[in-house]
Amino acid sequence: MQHINEKDSRDMEACGWDDDFWEEIGLGDLVEGHHAKIGRSVAFPGHALGSGLTLTAAKARNCELGLVAGTPVGTSLIDAHAGGVGVMESLPEKENDNEAICHRMVLVCGTSTCHMAVSRDKLFIPGVWGPFWSAMIPEYWLTEGGQSATGALLDYIIESHVASPLLANHAASQKISLFQLLNNILESMMRELQCPFIAALTEDTHVLPDFHGNRSPIADPKAKGVVFGLTLDPSEQQLARLYLAAVQAIAYGTRHIVEHCNANGCPIILPRESESVLLGAAILGAVAAKNYTCLSEAMKALNAAGQVIHPSTDSRVKKYHDAKYRIFRELYQQQLSQRSNMAQALA
Repeated sequence: MQHINEKDSRDMEACGWDDDFWEEIGLGDLVEGHHAKIGRSVAFPGHALGSGLTLTAAKARNCELGLVAGTPVGTSLIDAHAGGVGVMESLPEKENDNEAICHRMVLVCGTSTCHMAVSRDKLFIPGVWGPFWSAMIPEYWLTEGGQSATGALLDYIIESHVASPLLANHAASQKISLFQLLNNILESMMRELQCPFIAALTEDTHVLPDFHGNRSPIADPKAKGVVFGLTLDPSEQQLARLYLAAVQAIAYGTRHIVEHCNANGCPIILPRESESVLLGAAILGAVAAKNYTCLSEAMKALNAAGQVIHPSTDSRVKKYHDAKYRIFRELYQQQLSQRSNMAQALA
């Protein structure tokens, strides 16, 4: 779309597509027929579309959901943004701040992680995408960062380790998840080794989680993952230690993003509903069905807070993570130096 200024930013449809842009990138055919292939109308998330589900869609052979023609259909969102709608108003019961969503960041986690924040005014943050007008919540600017591999990284760390089959068998026999078993192993190791806290188990193991490049805040698709401190130990205990180091690295990646937003030491609010993407999609449908007057009203009614996790007050824990975070940052800088050295060698 064309650049929108402060005056006409709420009239995106009037601005229209930038036809020169489509021509320049070789997609000039999208301009034909008054943009018939990509459309010209812009609708806010949850806005009811047309007359609802068409009769053709309702009677489609591959549709076994029993949907009725005319069922309200709301303007959709991508999965991460739907997750933001499903969690962003998850306020603790004692809070009642209508602008709370402007003072928090939402993390929607899966194979990757999206970090999203909204504001009344547009904010330009280095290494963070946006701002995007009404891209997730109408009348708010969205800024978004992210990590390219988080859940996918943890899966890779576990599945590629020689102890993975043994771990899976033990988890199945105990009827618990792999992650619960890993947590149990770490707690046992902490007691046996008399560590002051679980995080200290990784004092010699460090991970840079950029196995699929760095999305934010560096935006380096050539970045590679790093694991420092490997041994020949094939045990479940060593796998648990490596898993913990990877979890910490993902957290440090979030810290790197959050530092660009000048925020730190904030509590983490886990939503009561863990499937925030599905809840967000349901909220869009509820707004389209006129059960609520607007998206914000529906979010306040249907979002709910679960557990609230506060930063540790133990100064030793903070000192430890600060030290590991410095190593985290150094691993990338060392990678840049090594990349330069090899490029010169091949020049």
